[in-house]
Amino acid sequence: MESTGTGQHGYINRKDDYLKRLRRIEGQARGLQRMVEDEQYCIDILTQVSAMTKALQSVALGLVEEHLSHCVVQAAQAGGREADEKVREASEAIARLVRS
Repeated sequence: MESTGTGQHGYINRKDDYLKRLRRIEGQARGLQRMVEDEQYCIDILTQVSAMTKALQSVALGLVEEHLSHCVVQAAQAGGREADEKVREASEAIARLVRS
């Protein structure tokens, strides 16, 4: 993914938290693979898929909040084309999340 702005990203202060959460999600994915390999009950697998989906959504919502409060606010303060671009990017990202 390409960054169109300058400076640090809004999530940088919580980077370790995001990485820890993503590693936990990675572990959940491996657990799901084992459940399928072990031919576990489908409802149990679906329950774990739901938990993993919610964990990913939580990460996504945190990143959206960080982006809005940091990147979009800074661009809005600067004004002009960059502000319009950041708002458009945020709107598109939110639309992708809503559709997923």
